[in-house]
Amino acid sequence: MASVELSDVDTQSLTPTRDLGAMVAGLKPEDIPESARRWAKHCILDWIAVTVGGAGEPLTDKLIQVALADGATGKARIIGRPETLISSQAALVNGSASHALDYDDVNERMLGHPTVPLVPALMALADESTITGIDLITAFVAGYEVEARLSDMTGVAHIDNGWHSTATIGTFGAAAAVANLMGLDAAQCTAALGIASTQASGLRAMFGTMCKPLHAGKASSNGLLAARLAAQDFTTRDDAIECENGFAYTQADGFAPLPVHPRSNGRFAVEENLFKFHAACYLTHAGIDALRNVQRETDFSPDQIVAVREHVPATHFNVCNIPEPETGLEIKFSMRHTAAMVLSGIDTGAMGSYSDEVANRNDLVALRHKVAIVAKDLPSRMQAEVVVELADGRSLVGKADVGVPEADLDLQEQRLSDKFRALVTPILGEARTNQALEACLKLDQAPDAARIFDAVTG
Repeated sequence: MASVELSDVDTQSLTPTRDLGAMVAGLKPEDIPESARRWAKHCILDWIAVTVGGAGEPLTDKLIQVALADGATGKARIIGRPETLISSQAALVNGSASHALDYDDVNERMLGHPTVPLVPALMALADESTITGIDLITAFVAGYEVEARLSDMTGVAHIDNGWHSTATIGTFGAAAAVANLMGLDAAQCTAALGIASTQASGLRAMFGTMCKPLHAGKASSNGLLAARLAAQDFTTRDDAIECENGFAYTQADGFAPLPVHPRSNGRFAVEENLFKFHAACYLTHAGIDALRNVQRETDFSPDQIVAVREHVPATHFNVCNIPEPETGLEIKFSMRHTAAMVLSGIDTGAMGSYSDEVANRNDLVALRHKVAIVAKDLPSRMQAEVVVELADGRSLVGKADVGVPEADLDLQEQRLSDKFRALVTPILGEARTNQALEACLKLDQAPDAARIFDAVTG
C-alpha cells in the first residue's frame, strides 16, 4: 500500500472526525488479514484472563452492588460472576474489572491500554443479539485503529498534561468499535465519535486508586452509549475532535491532524500490541526486565547490594513512582518497590505478589530505600537502564526495551495461554479454562461470538 507523506497534504483540509468515522464505517471482515485476526484473538484471550482475575476484586463488588441497587438487572453477563446487568452497566463492570489488576495489554502509540475499553462494550452487544466472531473481531480492529490513529494526532502532550488515554482515547475506540458492529454508516460513525468526544475524561492523578480501573469501564460504557445514540440520530458536531473548544482544543496541546490512510507497511495497529507478563504498570516493566537481565548474567544476593540506580524517562515520575507504597495496588505504580521485589526473587507476574503485606515487608522496604529513580533521556518511553552497585565494588549494568511487539506469534500464543491458565484455572477450574481458551482461539470461526464467554460467566 502506498503511503501518504504529510508534506504532500494540506492539513487545513483534513477533517479527522469525519475521516475516522468514514474509516470505521468502511472496515469490513474481508479487510482484516489473517495476521491481524490472530493478534485480535490474542488481545481478547488476554482480556478474558485478566477480567476473570479482576472479577473478585473489591471494586468489582462495589460496582455490581450499585448497579443492582439501581435495578440494572438485564441480559448482559459479567466475566467471572453470576450476575447479569443491562448492557451499559455490564460494560462498566467488565471494563473496570479487566483493568483492576493492571495486567492488561498496552499500545505504545496510545500510551495506554487499548483492549479494556473495547471488548466489554462488544461483549454486551453480543449478549443481546447474535453476532459472528469475525464481525466482533472486525469491530475490535476498527476501535483499536481509531485509538492508535487518534493518539498519533493527539501526541504525548495529552498524556503529559495529566489525562489518562485509556479513559479518553479509549472512549473514542469503544464508540468506533460498537458503531462498526452495529453497521452504522459514515455519518453515524462520525456522530458516534462526536458524542464520545464530550464524554472523554479520566485523570492520571487517580493512578493507584480504584478510579484508574473505573476509567476503562467508563470509557467502554460511554462509547457504547455514544454509538447507540448516534444510531438514533442524536445530534452532535461532525468536527468534535478538531473544532475550537472541542476535544483537541481542550485536551491536546499541539494536536496535529493526520490523513487517515492505510499504513505504508499494510499492518493494523493491533499488530503492534504489547502484552503484560508482570502484573504492574507497564512503565515499570523495562526496569524489571533490565534488573532480571543483570541477575541472569551475574550471581549476587540482596544483602550484597549497596545501591541501585534505575534510569527512566522523566515522564515516568508522575505515573509509576510512588516512593513509599503502603498497599498492594500502590506497589503496581512504584518503580522502587518493584525493583526491590525483583532483586529479592519475587515473581512479578504472580497476583499474590501485590499485597499490602508485600508492600510493608521490612526487607523489601529496606531494599527499596537503596533504589534511586533517575531521569534520563532515552529513545523510547518503553526503555530503562539500571546500575547495581555491590559491596565488593562491582558495578552491574542492565538495559531493556519493552516497546517491541513479539515477532513470533506461536511463542506469543503459548505465553498468553500460560498466563490465561495461571489466572483462570485457580478460579474456574481446568475444564472451563480449557473450554474458554479453545473457544477464544477459534473466535473468527464462531457463528455466535457470545459463546466464547460461556465458560467464564455464570
